[in-house]
Amino acid sequence: MDQTTIRRLSDEATGVLLNKDGTASSRRGGWMMIATILIEAWDLYAISFVLVFISAEYHPTAAQLGLVTAGVQGGALLGALIGGYVADRLGRKRVFILTMALFIVLAIAQGFSTNVWDLIIMRFLIGIPLGSDISNGYAYIMESMTKGAREVMGSRWQFMFGLGEVFSIVVITIMYVTGMPHEILWRVALAIGAIPAVILLLARLDLPETPLSLIQRGQFVKAKEVSQRLFNDPLDMLPNENVVMEKPKVGDFLKVIWADKTRRRATIFGWISNACQGAEFTAFGFYLPVILVTAGVGVAGSGANTNITGTNLVTAAIYVLATISGFTAPLMIKRIGHRGVAMWGYGLAFAGLLIGAFALGANIQWLIVIGACTLMWGHYWDASNGMTITSMVAPSRFRATASGFGYVFVKAASFFGAFIFPIMTASWGKVGATLAVSVLSLIGFLSAKFILPELYGYVDREESSVEAARA
Repeated sequence: MDQTTIRRLSDEATGVLLNKDGTASSRRGGWMMIATILIEAWDLYAISFVLVFISAEYHPTAAQLGLVTAGVQGGALLGALIGGYVADRLGRKRVFILTMALFIVLAIAQGFSTNVWDLIIMRFLIGIPLGSDISNGYAYIMESMTKGAREVMGSRWQFMFGLGEVFSIVVITIMYVTGMPHEILWRVALAIGAIPAVILLLARLDLPETPLSLIQRGQFVKAKEVSQRLFNDPLDMLPNENVVMEKPKVGDFLKVIWADKTRRRATIFGWISNACQGAEFTAFGFYLPVILVTAGVGVAGSGANTNITGTNLVTAAIYVLATISGFTAPLMIKRIGHRGVAMWGYGLAFAGLLIGAFALGANIQWLIVIGACTLMWGHYWDASNGMTITSMVAPSRFRATASGFGYVFVKAASFFGAFIFPIMTASWGKVGATLAVSVLSLIGFLSAKFILPELYGYVDREESSVEAARA
């Protein structure tokens, strides 16, 4: 068959699958992919609860402290680009098996660092498989679940982040109250992330490749088999043989996105939102345990007798609230759409940061907690759908690339926020730094209001092909 016929048949099969009802197997695959967020949340945020112990042992400068916290974000930025590109060419399954295996090894290794630069380098390397897995996982969700269900599942990532954060602080607090030496505690806290990663890796081994990924790589025989398993549809329009398909160029990805107004506006919003929410959280929320300790919230005693158990419990309560917010966000998408969730989220985050800045300046401890709660509720709404939107509107042949490219904005902004916030705080004070972060939330709100089209129930139209974009 010629390439025109092959592309027509693959687009027809893709259209059928994007509108099919899924099976229990397809839903299981979605949960297995979104569960990656638990692993990332543990690794990203466990360190925020042990920074005080790392600082006491290594005495890092403000820049080194920023690199310790931002290292994973920098590695994930690189991993998102590499992982998305590779997954579109080699398939989803190979990538998600490799990334989990790499993370397990690196998570354990970071617990054996001997100095601050060892830890910085190891944190950067850990970010590479994490970023790759997220970009690949979102492509898997969008290709293995039905419309409506796939965007709800994709928007659950903040709920999973919340669970990971609560789990990490509970475990770390238990280790802390048992009297574990601090120089051992932080190492165990970082290395223990390998345990859920092993469980997830074993659970993923029997997941199939997605039929859409197989179709876009010309593996029609396997695609028909997997489609029957996930969607109860053998794709009779496809021939019972594999074919050689022209591989799309990376540059064609942006051409296809820009050729369609809805895709273009949705993608632009997704990039802006990913950047704003990434920096919004890592600049303030990520350092929340340190902020609460320095403000004296929940702290008992002083000097050598200082006890931060109360601070950890307050932080855990805030994250429980955030987890509830993350759970409600996908439910609210069905009611008020993606625009409504984004606007309410960014609006509340903006208000929370303003309250937090005032409370920090006035040293009103209870108001600091109120501001943090408001910020977290809003953040877990505004951050819920940026990755979902960028992945959902992308054509299947570019979906992992689009997911990875969208995740780059999250990680670039997260790296910047985590690295620069200690420096901004040292230069401008906690109030000035917090007010600066609030500008990001305002930008996110305006982008949702004026750029984002409503997308709930959106189904990609494969006829917006590379050839159409080139024309």
